[in-house]
Amino acid sequence: MQIESGVSLKPYNTFGLPAVAQTLVRIAGDADVRKVVDHPQLGRAPKFILGGGSNIILTHDMPQLVLKVEVRGTRIVEERADAWIVEAGAGENWHDFVAWTLAHGCFGLENLAFIPGTVGAAPVQNIGAYGVELQDRFESLDAVDLVTGRSVTLRAGICEFGYRDSAFKHALAGRSVITRVRLRLPRPWQPVLGYLDLQRKIADTGIADPDAQRVFDWVCAIRRAKLPDPALLGNAGSFFKNPVVTPEQCRDIIGRDPEVVHYPLPDGTVKLAAGWMIDACGWKGKTVGQAGVYDKHSLVLVNRGAAIGSEVMTLARAIQESVYGRFGIRLETEPVVV
Repeated sequence: MQIESGVSLKPYNTFGLPAVAQTLVRIAGDADVRKVVDHPQLGRAPKFILGGGSNIILTHDMPQLVLKVEVRGTRIVEERADAWIVEAGAGENWHDFVAWTLAHGCFGLENLAFIPGTVGAAPVQNIGAYGVELQDRFESLDAVDLVTGRSVTLRAGICEFGYRDSAFKHALAGRSVITRVRLRLPRPWQPVLGYLDLQRKIADTGIADPDAQRVFDWVCAIRRAKLPDPALLGNAGSFFKNPVVTPEQCRDIIGRDPEVVHYPLPDGTVKLAAGWMIDACGWKGKTVGQAGVYDKHSLVLVNRGAAIGSEVMTLARAIQESVYGRFGIRLETEPVVV
């Protein structure tokens, strides 16, 4: 267990926002979490769990004990007739893990390539892209209880996955540290190609039956074209969730804005493209202080140099009010605001 004081968190959040952790503990395994729980001072302190910092907006310094999760390791747990079971430490880079699975002949995560963050953060957010969500591939995870220090294995039912949501944002928020995640990759592999961007790749290349590596390459290219590199322009990826509405609500919105981009879902509801609505309200490229809307994708807010968290949230709230005024839809933020 490595304990540090007065640690700048600017390098540890992809938005590049300034904040200082009064105390930070680096977690390399379950034993480190138990040491924190058993520590006479640290055990009683309020705690904040930090992974790759790709889904947080820091608005102030952190008086909480920051637990920086750095658990490493990847392995194929089991090769079944119907699935590969793969595992990664919570501190592993998510995109690197996706690439690792492909290199080892385990397919099924390629649609989730190039998503920033760590493996441990993936189930918290129930990350998703291009027709696949983490819950579609989830097997189980290991976590350590921050009250008892007990290690537990959790299945999907306990995790309560929803759209960009899970129990780790609600009932289990701040109560346990995820240390390892296992995923179930179905065999035989079948590509998921329903999204328009992937259909365009098929049309452009003439490749109607791409293999997993090609889908991976396509997804990476699509995301690179749409999203800024956090190393060059601080951001947290998609800042707002795509709202899900009833068919009746969708028809009402289409009646006022016939061009609204929308996607029918299997359960009968309809997903609206938040980026399209933000763009329609004229926000693309606009700024508040040093926080701005990315000029290539309105769903992404960026740090134009020296933004602080309050500027980001002022911009976000202005966008929310604008979209609500025009469409009657209240956009929800994806990142956790601290």
